[in-house]
Amino acid sequence: MSYEPVPLRDSMNGVVRGLRGGTYDARSMGSLFSRWADAVGETVAEHARPVKLDGDRLLVEVDEPGWATQLRFLEADVIARLRSVAGLEVSRFDIRVKPR
Repeated sequence: MSYEPVPLRDSMNGVVRGLRGGTYDARSMGSLFSRWADAVGETVAEHARPVKLDGDRLLVEVDEPGWATQLRFLEADVIARLRSVAGLEVSRFDIRVKPR
């Protein structure tokens, strides 16, 4: 059997779709992580980071319980910013506090 070369971008898209149920491609996932600070602001980004996007649910990890509360208050605004800045359709957050 012989295989034709496949661009790395296409291979990564296949891997990401396989892991995420076909919802997003590698570029969308990269946009989430690289544009996070643009969506939430530098101060929040210092204390919260995206961990996993599962369909339309985003898992965010925070470094202190107070930041979990703050993100809950900001959730609708952050979701709107993620749509605007990164082109992602996130409907809700799951937030966990990073273990020490």
